[in-house]
Amino acid sequence: MRARAIAALLLPLALGACSSMPPEPTSQYADTASNKFVAANYEAADALLAQLRGRLTADKPLIMATVVNIDALDQSSTLGRLVSEQVSSRLAQGGLRMLEMKLRTSVYMKRHMGEMMLTREVGEVAHNHNAQAVVVGSYGETSDAVFVNIKVVHPQTNQVLAANDFVLAKDGVVRSMLMGR
Repeated sequence: MRARAIAALLLPLALGACSSMPPEPTSQYADTASNKFVAANYEAADALLAQLRGRLTADKPLIMATVVNIDALDQSSTLGRLVSEQVSSRLAQGGLRMLEMKLRTSVYMKRHMGEMMLTREVGEVAHNHNAQAVVVGSYGETSDAVFVNIKVVHPQTNQVLAANDFVLAKDGVVRSMLMGR
């Protein structure tokens, strides 16, 4: 009887302790991993690959220029550099030969800006590296979004071979990449 009484008193305390356990902490990684940034860049590259099917030769490479701020074409940001890196990666995954320009010294390099090619240099750099096309892009900011344009351009004729536009929500991750100019 005494054991039952003690059990009856302890049961509510035990159940109460279970309900007051702190919730699991939310993971910042989970929030970042669910971000749509990489997926948006890969979708843009996939769209370019679909448009380029049969238009390029397998033996010649492409050059990826840094995606630049449309309001200051000689400037980029962490966002522009990452868009460039991820689009280039996805194009390579899709079977295109991509030249890594960070290993070249013949391209105008601006500290913290990436591979910035002056218009008059694009044809020369493409010719020197036997590139059949250059991937260029720009982005523009609004208060709540970033509009990105990516094009694959024939370097001798400036003909646009493929193009894609997409929008990134200006969430905390994207804002931080824009501040890291």
